[in-house]
Amino acid sequence: MTAKVSTPVILVDGSSYLFRAYHAMPPLNNSKGMPTGAIKGVVNMMRSLAKDYADANIVVVFDAKGPTFRNEMYAEYKAHRPPMPDDMRPQIEPIHQIIKAMGLPLLMISGVEADDVIGTLAAQATAQGIDTLISTGDKDMAQLVSPHVGLVNTMTNTYLNEEGVLGKFGVRPNQIIDYLAIVGDTADNIPGVPGAGPKTAVKWLTQYDTLETLMENAHEIGGKIGEKLRNALEFLPLSQALTTIKLDVELEQKLEQMVPKPADQAALLALYQDLEFRSWANALLQDGVTASSQSKVVTQNLGATNAGMSGVEETKVEAPVPAVVATKHYSTISTLGELEPWLNACRDAPVFAFDTETTSLNYMDAQLVGISLCIEAGTAVYVPCGHDYVGAPEQISRPDLIAAIKPLLEDAKQVICGQNLKYDINVLANYGITWQAQVIDSMVQSYVLNSTASRHNMDALAQHYLFYQTVKYVDIAGKGVKQLTFNQIDIEQAGPYAAEDADVTLRLAQYFSECLAFEPALAAVYDTIERPLVTVLSRMERTGALVDAKVLGEQSQVIGKRLIELEREAYELAGEVFNLSSTQQLGAILYEKLGIPVTKKTPKGKPSTAEAVLQELAQDYELPKLLLEYRSLSKLKSTYTDKLPLEINRATGRIHTSYHQAVAATGRLSSSDPNLQNIPIRSSEGRQIRQAFVVPKGQVMVAADYSQIELRIMAHLSKDEGLLNAFAAGQDVHKATAAEVFGVTVDQVTSDQRRSAKAINFGLIYGMSAFGLAKQLGISRAQSQDYIGRYFTRYPGVQEYMDETKAKAAKQGYVETLFGRRLYLPDINASNGIARQASERTAINAPMQGTAADIIKRAMIKVDEWLASSGLNARMTMQVHDELIFEVDAAQVDALVAGVKSAMEGAADLLVPLIVDVGVGDNWDQAH
Repeated sequence: MTAKVSTPVILVDGSSYLFRAYHAMPPLNNSKGMPTGAIKGVVNMMRSLAKDYADANIVVVFDAKGPTFRNEMYAEYKAHRPPMPDDMRPQIEPIHQIIKAMGLPLLMISGVEADDVIGTLAAQATAQGIDTLISTGDKDMAQLVSPHVGLVNTMTNTYLNEEGVLGKFGVRPNQIIDYLAIVGDTADNIPGVPGAGPKTAVKWLTQYDTLETLMENAHEIGGKIGEKLRNALEFLPLSQALTTIKLDVELEQKLEQMVPKPADQAALLALYQDLEFRSWANALLQDGVTASSQSKVVTQNLGATNAGMSGVEETKVEAPVPAVVATKHYSTISTLGELEPWLNACRDAPVFAFDTETTSLNYMDAQLVGISLCIEAGTAVYVPCGHDYVGAPEQISRPDLIAAIKPLLEDAKQVICGQNLKYDINVLANYGITWQAQVIDSMVQSYVLNSTASRHNMDALAQHYLFYQTVKYVDIAGKGVKQLTFNQIDIEQAGPYAAEDADVTLRLAQYFSECLAFEPALAAVYDTIERPLVTVLSRMERTGALVDAKVLGEQSQVIGKRLIELEREAYELAGEVFNLSSTQQLGAILYEKLGIPVTKKTPKGKPSTAEAVLQELAQDYELPKLLLEYRSLSKLKSTYTDKLPLEINRATGRIHTSYHQAVAATGRLSSSDPNLQNIPIRSSEGRQIRQAFVVPKGQVMVAADYSQIELRIMAHLSKDEGLLNAFAAGQDVHKATAAEVFGVTVDQVTSDQRRSAKAINFGLIYGMSAFGLAKQLGISRAQSQDYIGRYFTRYPGVQEYMDETKAKAAKQGYVETLFGRRLYLPDINASNGIARQASERTAINAPMQGTAADIIKRAMIKVDEWLASSGLNARMTMQVHDELIFEVDAAQVDALVAGVKSAMEGAADLLVPLIVDVGVGDNWDQAH
């Protein structure tokens, strides 16, 4: 259906707008504690709608509070829906006020749903021969589509007429009610035919046309699905009634009386100012609008809505609305002649999107299959070079394609955006391309804007921010063992998929760039830390770590023998042979046969054999202690000594991990394939694994590790004089803390006292309670509370910092690192005490962990730059927590140590010195 600007009536499903805006926008608050993200999203959509349909009669409909007639028909209707989120509820009234101030009619009718009001108004319009558009994302509304009624989803810019409904659902609009009754709706708790999905519903309605006819002929449907249909016959009429939108709701006004009024600009200004929508308020001010006494009344009403909310410090994000692409122009080219104009256009463009398609996720082994390019949103091209299935058409050869794109990617003046560009850079390095272009990475941009978002992959980002459903890889390649690699996929399918990747990436990058422009602090985190880190990590990943498989094999044998010994000892202690890995058998041995007291049960009520439980039991019983050692060694063997040799790349003899920038909410890097961050260091066996990480002949390994960095950050952030003085004097801070807490001189501190002080220092950083500290130190809760009390008496600045941080987090909804990285805390004001306290602990810890992450990243960038100009034969090979690992010629080790220490210790300017401990050895264990 082609939408017309002159469409006389547009009916807006306000409730649909509200929920979609709430889930699409990042957590926003104004300085009074009012959540404003959903308001901003809804108003954005309303403004866009009013602009696109300037001559239309727009009516907005919301659900009213309370039950509806459907609840009387079926008590379980919507019974399983979760309650409205706490931070959504206070945003509803301001949305209503803004819509009214815009001059738009707003309806909420008790006893029915917004769908029913919209259906009634659409029916009135149709009776008068008036064309109507319904703006919604609700599939149920498809039943209202007719020659005079269409659906428009302004978020995705998609339109549905009768033909569109048939194309989308496979049934006509007048069959949608029956379709919904068969399929059912888990969200609304409407029962359908169990096991009957959309395909089955379409098949039945194609054959029988109506639900009534299907029910009359249910005996003809064979198999289990037929049996399920017959069992559902009793309640299908109810499901049909529940899904039917009313067309005869009694309304006080008829449609022709619902005419928009001139906007109350003064009221809008007051609302925008109160909600701190600065750009909209400024636009009104530029138009000469001033707040009147009438607008002050509106503001006071809004203030009443805010009552009970904690004050929130200013949140500056006013994220723009992403551009909507109405039409897509994707093409596939197969000759250098066709490619040349695209490369020229890319060369002249201020920015273009680039993506690779390959045969593998392993960047060291992946072969290039094709590239995609996009210069303008909605227009993109795929250039295949490696599809090798039988009958594949002529393509540009891989060497020719590499030669064609190499100058572009190695041009430092070019600006190229991508999604997880580090992977593409690594793959292209396999073909001799040394990436020099400036990087914009939409994945990393998303992460900087909101690190607490669960996913930053392209499909999720497109859905969340662009309201766009991408074609998934499984849609064109299949699933499981039969899944095709990209080179096996038909180019006719591969082309649109790959072109879409580049198109969506450009749109995301442009949108996120605009968002970052509103947030100077976050923009600085992206521009000075995360963006330059992309190429640093790429170099480090491709360098890899040299690993001696022989050493690991010997360790596997030793661990294997020890595991056999532990099994025998366990059998002796248990008095029988059993499976040490079976929680059921283990529970029977521990609690039934040996009579060990049950300290904790599983959610299903069975005695727990979890590690924490075994650790507690191990203090008094031999078998749990033995089992802990068995589990630890078994995991070590399967995860590292057996697996690491399999990760060694045959061509390089090295392990090439993948470092992830967009996973840990605090900003820390993580790694996978293999995970180098979790190699144990506390056990002797764990340290032995590090002995397998070696260096080439003639070189040595250097490990540079920040000393007590998070405690130093705590000293800086809290400005506590006691901590500042201890670090300034170069004291052992744990000894200094012990001296303060236990009231002795530093020389008199015992090892146990230092251990307790260390537990307090780190425990408080991680939000440990008196109960947790008591458990860790094996003391009473009263005694641990006394230790904590003494600590805060001696270090009052720490207590003050923690209190201020929690209060600030509650006001603004997030905390920040020293460099401006932000961590949102959606549960900081939760009514649930456990959730709120967990967020408070995170609020205290995140600035320290995040600042430490920022510092090590800044150090990596500085070290990488220094190494490039140092003239040393040295390379950075790994990053693990607060430690950087290097390999360097033995004769140049002193120069490397001096340069690395200088760069790392200069990565931040704190009130206390940053100290880097450096070790040198033939392997990682020696160097560490």
